[in-house]
Amino acid sequence: MINLPQKPKIIKNEGNRTIFEIENLYPGYGVTLGNSLRRVLLSSLPGAAIVAVKIKGVYHEFSTIPHVAEDVIEIILNLRQVRFKKYVEEPVKLILSVKGEKEVKAGDIKTTSDIDIINKETPIATLTDKKAELEIEIEVASGLGFMPVESRKKDKQDIGMIAIDALFSPIRKVNFEVENMRVGDRTDYNRLRFDIETDGSTTAEDAFAKACEILVEQFKALIGEAQTEEKLADESGDKEEADDSADSSKIKVEDLKLAARTITSLTEGGVKTVGGLIKKTEQSLKELDGMGEKGIAEIKKALKKLGLSLKEE
Repeated sequence: MINLPQKPKIIKNEGNRTIFEIENLYPGYGVTLGNSLRRVLLSSLPGAAIVAVKIKGVYHEFSTIPHVAEDVIEIILNLRQVRFKKYVEEPVKLILSVKGEKEVKAGDIKTTSDIDIINKETPIATLTDKKAELEIEIEVASGLGFMPVESRKKDKQDIGMIAIDALFSPIRKVNFEVENMRVGDRTDYNRLRFDIETDGSTTAEDAFAKACEILVEQFKALIGEAQTEEKLADESGDKEEADDSADSSKIKVEDLKLAARTITSLTEGGVKTVGGLIKKTEQSLKELDGMGEKGIAEIKKALKKLGLSLKEE
């Protein structure tokens, strides 16, 4: 019988970088799991990136702009460094409009409620004269991994719109190392250490968990076990949790089919499950960052389907 590994433990956490350690891996499984997880982390996690730009007065990437130190290619390369956290699936259009002598940074891009800029200090361009003007229309889309312009579908672009290579992956760096450890009388078991750094749009912990989920789903498909977690829980259900309302209270807010922005507002406000949600009043939900009337209406509708409601004022 092949022993199962221990749950990952965090041994270092600095900003967007986290180091995980997994012990008691069966001999050889350190490299097996390490390679698989690394490839998934780099290629298969969703993220957001700029896919096209339209610069006022510019019709191709080999142009220069009056009173701007950088040429168009340099500006595009700088824009590719800007990282986003997007709350909707569809593409988002943003505007960068600046005038006068100025160091233009990512924070100068006007955002909407559908998107946030992670690294606002990233330099974009340098305007060198009081007469200088720079106006850029920016299209941000969602995707996986790296996608060059050539591999994208030939969608019709507006005149002057310049398509650019997009790096959607939220992972900046991921490395792993394997060393032997003692388990019982054997000294050839593996210890796997993962070093993951993200761009800040997601945490290393969430990225690692998502990569594991992706691999599990792929293997389930291979053996014909595409059962949902809910069905698996029903098959091995605990008698002490037979009560419907008790089961409902354990449902994660991510599973309520709410808008992405509503889910983000709840989770960042510390509300992770339906049990925590029904302890909230309507007024306390309004105090959460990013929560509006539309979000509260969504929540009420979702709870009603479960036969539950918010706490009375």
